[in-house]
Amino acid sequence: MSELTEQIIAKLQDKAIPEKATFFPKFFKTGPGEYGEGDQFLGVMVPEQRKVAKMVAKEISFDEIHQLLQNPYHEVRLCSLFMLVYKYQKSTKEEQQKEIVDFYLNHIEFINNWDLVDTTCHPILGHYFFERDKDLFYDLAQSGHLWKQRISMISSLYWIKKGELNDALALAEILKDHPHDLMHKAVGWMLREIGKMDYEVEVEFLKKYYLEMPRTMLRYAIEKFREELRQDFLKNRV
Repeated sequence: MSELTEQIIAKLQDKAIPEKATFFPKFFKTGPGEYGEGDQFLGVMVPEQRKVAKMVAKEISFDEIHQLLQNPYHEVRLCSLFMLVYKYQKSTKEEQQKEIVDFYLNHIEFINNWDLVDTTCHPILGHYFFERDKDLFYDLAQSGHLWKQRISMISSLYWIKKGELNDALALAEILKDHPHDLMHKAVGWMLREIGKMDYEVEVEFLKKYYLEMPRTMLRYAIEKFREELRQDFLKNRV
């Protein structure tokens, strides 16, 4: 470990809250057979992690981020991913951005919980691939790997907010039959975001697929609908 990485871990340890260290393992499902099995927590809140990440993002090297990403503590990994996001957002050259994207993709094995995915994939991958070929995301969606699949879906948030809905809809179609609750929530969330940009497009998609969707996915997707229409979908009256 470098002196800088040791300092980063020490700063995070200083911000640890014992009650949160007890609560987080339950919240992030770290028990045997659960999606976060074996993950460990210091008990550091996200705003504190972001502060630490911003302080060092400019100077920290990829080798040092690589070291931090292998840390057993969840907050250390998330903090290191925030550093990548800040590095990416400050980069002005395509080759710099590509280096960060490649690094991110080569470290997916350490991006292994929903918050690590949700706060980092769309500002990096979503941004970089907005006007580029998106075959990568279809490969991730069909990989059979939970976190790769969630990355594929949540990365589309950037495109949705830019008004480009087609790839998000196509990925939602691929993933709508996924067996895991975390993907039900992810797909439903992105469909809801699509509805914010184009209500009719979301409704059209739901009318086609809502009868075969998992209930959680549907509930997430229709959360912002007027109550009468929500009930029509929930009671199969559409």
